[in-house]
Amino acid sequence: MKRIQLFEFEDQPWFPDWIRVLMTRYISNFHKLLDSANLMKPLIEKGLSHTKEKVILDLCSGNGGPMPDIFHDLQQKKPGHKLLLSDLYPNKKAADKFNADTANNIQYLTTSLDATKVSPEIKGLRTMVSSLHHMKPEVAHEILSNAKISGQPILIYEISDNSPPIFLWWLAIPFALIATLILTPMIRPLSWQQVVFTYLIPILPLLIAWDGAVSNARTYTLEDMAQLIEGLSDEKYAWEMGKIDGKGGKKLFLLGKPSDV
Repeated sequence: MKRIQLFEFEDQPWFPDWIRVLMTRYISNFHKLLDSANLMKPLIEKGLSHTKEKVILDLCSGNGGPMPDIFHDLQQKKPGHKLLLSDLYPNKKAADKFNADTANNIQYLTTSLDATKVSPEIKGLRTMVSSLHHMKPEVAHEILSNAKISGQPILIYEISDNSPPIFLWWLAIPFALIATLILTPMIRPLSWQQVVFTYLIPILPLLIAWDGAVSNARTYTLEDMAQLIEGLSDEKYAWEMGKIDGKGGKKLFLLGKPSDV
């Protein structure tokens, strides 16, 4: 595999949750700049065509990322769906916000959900947005296997295709530092913590730049994904993968498709 296993701060169980929340807010804003929602909509609709359920289970959600925006547009065209957000480390503030509005058909699960052990009772399209790269190959394989065994479609989406040589990601760290300083004022809601720990005590730019570079180096290429799904195809379950042109370069997707819908 080209993908390599490296250390990301926000993956660590000891990492302060309040800093993880601030980092995920920045990432959500970055998704808006990359127009991730519009790029993913056709993939979400294709994934939903492979299930009778009107449920989307988003795994490793953080604070929601682009999924609430995608879901809002989906509801405008095809009402009656439900979005379940989940995470191994649930974002309490995001959960409180989404769960307070019972009319939006978005629920954030407040208990920890391990993406390798999703209950078979939760049926519908599973999604992972810029999160599979956090998983070691054996864990990533187990997540995909769990979807296949459960007979549920799963959509993997990554904002990097990991095509440049690995050393170039390290050269990108200074640019990522500058980008954090420029893009932070666009974050909504913009808290005082986000401002203080970006400009006065610049912890966030350093953490975001490191984790961003490492994320790219950890991204599974299409060839890597082909290895991950070895042994997971049969007459009842198939896979589709590819690249999408978007802002900032190619985006990758992997779609698991049960046939008996």
